Amino acid sequence: MLSVATDERARAKRARSIRMRRIKNRWQIYLMMLPAVAALVIFRYVPMYGIVIAFKNYNFRDGIFGSPWVGFENFRNLFHSYWFPIILKNTLSISLLALVVGFPFPILLALMANEIQSSGRKRLFQTISYAPHFISTVVLCGMIILFLNPTTGIVNHFLNAIGQESVYFIAKPGMFKWIYVISGIWQGTGWGAIVYIAALSGVDSSLLEAAEIDGATRLQKIIHIHFPVLVPTIVILFILRCGSLLSVGYEKVFALQNSSNLSASEVISTYVYRTGLVQNDFSFSTAAGLFNSLVNSTILILANVVSKKVGKIGLW
Repeated sequence: MLSVATDERARAKRARSIRMRRIKNRWQIYLMMLPAVAALVIFRYVPMYGIVIAFKNYNFRDGIFGSPWVGFENFRNLFHSYWFPIILKNTLSISLLALVVGFPFPILLALMANEIQSSGRKRLFQTISYAPHFISTVVLCGMIILFLNPTTGIVNHFLNAIGQESVYFIAKPGMFKWIYVISGIWQGTGWGAIVYIAALSGVDSSLLEAAEIDGATRLQKIIHIHFPVLVPTIVILFILRCGSLLSVGYEKVFALQNSSNLSASEVISTYVYRTGLVQNDFSFSTAAGLFNSLVNSTILILANVVSKKVGKIGLW
């Protein structure tokens, strides 16, 4: 027994020695990781103690820990508020529309870019498709409002030219989610295709040569060679998108919002802003934000579990 214990201590000591040598040999890598880890801890994990506000009647005078405990009262107020079903419906409808309509576009763009044989034309195509991503949200929303203006907008000029009346698109609640999603597709498709283009670079050239010899067409090579290579990447990114199903971007929605489309444009993020910063009801807005995060986390876990069971592919 004594010899067994001694052997175990010796193995543990050797393992610690090996780990320390690895750290010493790779200290530059750990040093480069340090700022990212520090930023993650400081700006993501440390502020999480503020979640307790959701369970308190917070006020500035008493502070976070001095404010009275109210339990789940803020959540009950949220679920019974007039705006809750509206913001939940709007958030889900915008997110699901963006997922169903927008998710395939980067995949299609990557497959198209992969078929360009000339390296110069391919780089030009990628540069043009990436460019909209670097337009700021405020500028993009300004462009949308300008193009859809009922009197001076280019879209309404076209409608007038074909004999149709001008339409104030931004003021129509039914048009809001389509404006949001279509503009998002235009801005984000090129950037979103980068991951898929990188995955396509891993296609085995021998498979393509064999398909060429067998007389396969381009479409057949895309379906039977290129697309199967993309499947793991598609599944992972789809799971991540499911995990942000209730996270509709605040800046873009807020910039396109007006009193006419509020019934269709008010989402959880803008509601949290209005109740928290405008009305100073920090406990209520924190409860709404916490509800949003919990639902997103639950959907992410469920999507990962289903993916693992069905296709053996998942995040963990």
